[in-house]
Amino acid sequence: MALMQITIIPLGTSTPSVGDYVAGVQEFLEEREVEYQLCDMGTVIHGTAPELLNLAAEIHEYPFRKGVERVVTNIVLDDRRDKAVGIGEKRAAVLRRLKR
Repeated sequence: MALMQITIIPLGTSTPSVGDYVAGVQEFLEEREVEYQLCDMGTVIHGTAPELLNLAAEIHEYPFRKGVERVVTNIVLDDRRDKAVGIGEKRAAVLRRLKR
């Protein structure tokens, strides 16, 4: 399984806030029953690499469906195949190291 962090940045809107777009993406992910975690600077999603790349394409389209004419989408994909990974495991590993 893999982890993807995705951030959408709609440009040219009437406000600097992107909260409505982020909320719409979260609703989309809930409807799809996708495992995700909303973070301050993006959303982390768990799945296979092909699933995540398809989701990224769908998420990228969301602001366009809301009338935005330009969207910048940042994606980071971590596809680790030597062991199973899940949301929050990287953070937990670092916190364990800090407790040494």
